[in-house]
Amino acid sequence: MPGVNSFRSTPSRTARGAVAGLLAAFAALAVAELAAGLVRPASGPVTVVGGAVVDGTPAAVKDFAIRAFGEDDKTVLRLGILLALGGFAVVLGILSLRYRRAGAAGGVLFGLVGAVAALSRPDSGGAADALPSLAGALVGAAVLFVLAGRAAPAGCPPGDGAAGGGWSRRGFLAAAAVSAAAATAAGAAGRSLAGRRGRGAVASRDALVLPAPASPAPPVPAAAQLKVPGISPFTTAGRDFYRVDTALAVPMVDAGTWRLGIRGEGVTRPRDYTLAQLLARPLIERDITLTCVSNEVGGPYVGTARWLGVPLSALLAECGVRPPSRGGPADQLVARSVDGMTLGSPVEDVMDGRDAMLAVGMNGEPLPFDHGFPVRMLVPGLYGYVSACKWITGLELTTFDGYDPYWVTRKWARRAPVKTQARIDTPKPFARPASGTVMIAGVAWAQHRGITRVEVSVDDGPWRDADLAARGPVDAWRQWSYRWQAAPGGHTITVRATDGTGAVQTERRARTVPDGASGRHSVFVTVR
Repeated sequence: MPGVNSFRSTPSRTARGAVAGLLAAFAALAVAELAAGLVRPASGPVTVVGGAVVDGTPAAVKDFAIRAFGEDDKTVLRLGILLALGGFAVVLGILSLRYRRAGAAGGVLFGLVGAVAALSRPDSGGAADALPSLAGALVGAAVLFVLAGRAAPAGCPPGDGAAGGGWSRRGFLAAAAVSAAAATAAGAAGRSLAGRRGRGAVASRDALVLPAPASPAPPVPAAAQLKVPGISPFTTAGRDFYRVDTALAVPMVDAGTWRLGIRGEGVTRPRDYTLAQLLARPLIERDITLTCVSNEVGGPYVGTARWLGVPLSALLAECGVRPPSRGGPADQLVARSVDGMTLGSPVEDVMDGRDAMLAVGMNGEPLPFDHGFPVRMLVPGLYGYVSACKWITGLELTTFDGYDPYWVTRKWARRAPVKTQARIDTPKPFARPASGTVMIAGVAWAQHRGITRVEVSVDDGPWRDADLAARGPVDAWRQWSYRWQAAPGGHTITVRATDGTGAVQTERRARTVPDGASGRHSVFVTVR
């Protein structure tokens, strides 16, 4: 009668190897998470490898990921990394049943990849950032070596092959249970440590009281918000505001330890500022629309908020900075983030009188962590990738010839003024409205130029003027509406806007790379 050690009563050899590999990978990630909690949460292997993947991805692929997955692109990337790791672990586990040392060596090699990625990150904290990947890999390799010995088929030779004792279901299950329990405990401890580090940042935000602005935002006219179902609200709630960035883990910055340094060409008085020092300065409050360069025509990556912040021009002038038009040597202002991101803005635009700011508040509250707490930069009229640095920690004055920021090295344009755009919010594409009066409505924007006209065309017919909502701030979008007498059948609705300079929104179609999408938004509907 078959006994405990009977090979025929066990799962297949492949399944045993796969389980061993997956348990080893789980142990490796758990220990790495624990080590990252001790060193720096952002040094975890999934985060650093994911960051390296993002940095190495061509601009067109990044743009596709944003279009395809939206704000879930980082979740998809993390899942992809975990699935790839899982597949690699299964292969190593099966290999280890015959070649234990080779399998364990493969696990260590994967850890070295994580260590190299950690050290190559622009926000690397130094050699310590390699420790989580290395510690996790060593533990994972040890677990795989042990489990492979318990799971190997009977008759395998000792040494580089399986243990000479052969397969033991009881021994394998016991070793697997101990490994899983220990890994679970290590992972829980790591998450606790990471959470403890983040709690200080959360507490600093909770304790922050924003001062009243020295220059409040002008009241938004009631008529700036049209009462049309389906239209975007004039002010976008923080929870609905788009988020597009490369940070796989949102930086949790403690406001009490945060500093901003201003250095570079033409900075005659270099300065460092604390958040308290910025809050003590006269603050401005403005309604500003932000637009992501990855926003397709008619896309969702645009929103308006009421921002509170320090006028950036005055801060730079205090440091001795002059724009090029007044003899300043620097024409590019490079903003640096705590996660290593760099963005470059034209100094002339920052200091030409527009409401460029270092924002500390959004819609009456301290910045959310997702949107750059404690301080982010905004320059109205420029796409976010050249102006809206989140989690900012430094400003460097330089030249466009002398330095290429993150996105410019990836073939995006150096200068990127926002293009005039209009979007149809209602009716939605492929809607089936009833015949008769149908309200067509949406928003249009041309930050720092304003919107003076919006027109609608149905089925390539004549352009008809839409009704504009009351004029609000020049840096914010403007709502519009048009009453359409709709006849049954299929129809294509197109919209175009005219900005404050008299320029009409172009019909020329262009993708988002290298300096923003262009063209006119259209929707197809079927009238019943």
